[in-house]
Amino acid sequence: MLIKILLVVIFFGVMLGIGLFCRKHSTDVSGFVLAGRSVGPWLTAFAYGTSYFSAVVFVGYAGQFGWRYGLATTWVGLGNAFIGSLMAWAVLGRRTRIMSQYLSSATMPDFFGKRFSSDALKIAASVICFVFLIPYTASLYNGLSRLFGMAFSIDYSVCVVFMAVLTGIYVIAGGYMATAINDFIQGIIMLVGIVAVIVAVLESKGGFTASVVGISQISDPHAQSELAKAPGVFASFFGPDPINLLGVIILTSLGTWGLPQMVQKFYAIKNEGDINKGTVISTLFALVVAGGCYFLGGFGRLFTAQLDPAGLGVPAEGYDSVIPIMLSGLPDILLGVVVILVLSASMSTLSSLVLASSSTLTLDLLKGHVIKDMDEKRQVFIMRVLIVVFIAISVVLALIQYSSNVTFIAQLMGVSWGALAGAFLAPFMYSLYWKGVTKLSCWVNFLFSSVVMIANIFIRPEFPELLRSPINAGAFCMLAGFVIVPVVSLVTPKPNKEFLDDAFSCYTKTVTVRQSSALADD
Repeated sequence: MLIKILLVVIFFGVMLGIGLFCRKHSTDVSGFVLAGRSVGPWLTAFAYGTSYFSAVVFVGYAGQFGWRYGLATTWVGLGNAFIGSLMAWAVLGRRTRIMSQYLSSATMPDFFGKRFSSDALKIAASVICFVFLIPYTASLYNGLSRLFGMAFSIDYSVCVVFMAVLTGIYVIAGGYMATAINDFIQGIIMLVGIVAVIVAVLESKGGFTASVVGISQISDPHAQSELAKAPGVFASFFGPDPINLLGVIILTSLGTWGLPQMVQKFYAIKNEGDINKGTVISTLFALVVAGGCYFLGGFGRLFTAQLDPAGLGVPAEGYDSVIPIMLSGLPDILLGVVVILVLSASMSTLSSLVLASSSTLTLDLLKGHVIKDMDEKRQVFIMRVLIVVFIAISVVLALIQYSSNVTFIAQLMGVSWGALAGAFLAPFMYSLYWKGVTKLSCWVNFLFSSVVMIANIFIRPEFPELLRSPINAGAFCMLAGFVIVPVVSLVTPKPNKEFLDDAFSCYTKTVTVRQSSALADD
């Protein structure tokens, strides 16, 4: 216990120290939200990766989908690395950085407002951000607090409040720079921790080969499909349910392309060379962390005796208990590492979420609409106040969710990711590459995804069977956007050609560089 407490105290001390140290970078809006657009590749790549992977992935998704799909769940981690990281950086990174600076936009809603010359569109996007980031934030507390309860026997509500206060302090004090530096430290902890945990868990079952043999001998007699009842299916290439597994891959991999807190990382990166380096670093980080998390979860059924003593085919305490029970037998020093690992994953994501939400509300909704005259100092102050408000609301929702057992972590995140990425992914990506995207196509896509995901919460039984899962519904909204935006754009009034020609000229602008930086044609 002393070792675990000491590790947590050191962790908290470092996070708070960095937050206070970075106060000098957060005196104006650009510094607080984007660190002056001067963040290097390592900090940006780790900020992207640690915001991507949280307790939702480590505890919720890895546990639930590892139980359902076995070792095939590793495909989710590979999708996160190559689609959610590598392709996202390659497709969005450079163009997002250049266009956002040209339009002087600091948030995704602000980008939509300036790209389409529409304040109403900006306000709608900011409302969607605020509403649907809250359930994602609430889901973070759940996974973290389960592990805290296992390691320290601390009440859930105490864990939630403590984590919220600590994150709030360092984000309020240091803004994006504090978040980026802390994310880098937390990312290193996650890399080391996930490798150590995988090795320890597999060793507890006789090593890698014995674990694979063990999982290959397990079947699920309670499963609805005949495939899941076959021995060896949980060690097979695509698992017992390839269709639903594909839905998870799409949601968790493609979803990052449309999440405001993820895309905003590209706004702050320093230069193009850093984008290339960041692409490689982010992809490798995702391979280890996401690949490791889902790979570990795939061995969950080796712990069936503890998870499903009654033999009913599902974990007795729910899917969110799978990973905590898998880790409960580890030595104290490793349990301490696990707690710090999940703390790192959760706090990095939480800080990114609250910063994205507060900046969006302040810059896109309040400034110029509710509060007409808002100077730089006042904007930063209001953002700090809203960080407190956002954290407080998410804490209340987390406590309500826990006491009433509304839903699993994965479903809570699925609703959030599905609505946000479904609404923003296609309009944002098309807007970076195609001049023909219209304002009305954005409105239609915003409305479609928001309505589908809200309906999925309240009238889920009325949905087609494949789309009853929030995860599949979210993946459907994302893919539908790629059809909705171009189709609606082709039949609605075209945007101002002169404005768009001017905006897209930022991609081909002639700049002067030193001979040492670029070779001349001759």
